[in-house]
Amino acid sequence: MSAASLVGYSSSGSEDEAEAATTTSPGAGGRPGGPRPSERFPVPESVLNMFPGLEEGPQDDSAKHGGRVRSFPHERGNWATHVYIPYAAREEFLDLLDVLLRRAQACVPRLVGMEGFHLSLSHSVVLRHHWILPFVQALKDRLAAFQRTFVGLEVTSGHAQLLDLVSEVDRVMEEFDLTTFYQDPSFHISLAWCVGDARVQLEGQCLRELQEIVDEFEDAEVPLRVLTEQVRCKSGNKFFSMPLK
Repeated sequence: MSAASLVGYSSSGSEDEAEAATTTSPGAGGRPGGPRPSERFPVPESVLNMFPGLEEGPQDDSAKHGGRVRSFPHERGNWATHVYIPYAAREEFLDLLDVLLRRAQACVPRLVGMEGFHLSLSHSVVLRHHWILPFVQALKDRLAAFQRTFVGLEVTSGHAQLLDLVSEVDRVMEEFDLTTFYQDPSFHISLAWCVGDARVQLEGQCLRELQEIVDEFEDAEVPLRVLTEQVRCKSGNKFFSMPLK
């Protein structure tokens, strides 16, 4: 496998209103003795919080994510959705990450190592709650015939197979009128992140030194590869797995 390359980069209400306006009138079988909708007492917030609706996606708090802000605002019933290949980091990968992060932080001290690793097969898109299961089923149908493959760090092997996967994911995106992935994607695993654009500090000598670390690691150790066994879809706080043959 050729040496991996390092890269630096920046990274509906109307339905709800209709539901809220639906009430039962005495003439339609309601209890005539009950108060009219305009006279109902408001439900205490402490009670409402005990029964969060399934239509409501998880609440976003940027303070819990190091200052990162979602690319689109949260709206009731909208679920941020992303299709990707999970990467289970092995000890040699984490060793490499530790060395790279220490060197990169000398250039950009605010860099933070990633806690989880993956290869994206789609942009983050917005799905309505009732679209989630049909969307996932469409993905399963499209990906059912795909076999497992090995991928490496930028990725330098398995690129053609990943393009085939993206093509099928794009077809599902088009079925749901959602944004497709990049036309000529460069598949990679993100190693670290920071708030703001730090490309200027990382480019040049710093990036060359980081690349040298990767080259030396690959010459001395077992190549960084992973057997891709599944594609995963995350929608809000729900996860769906699609096994590959």
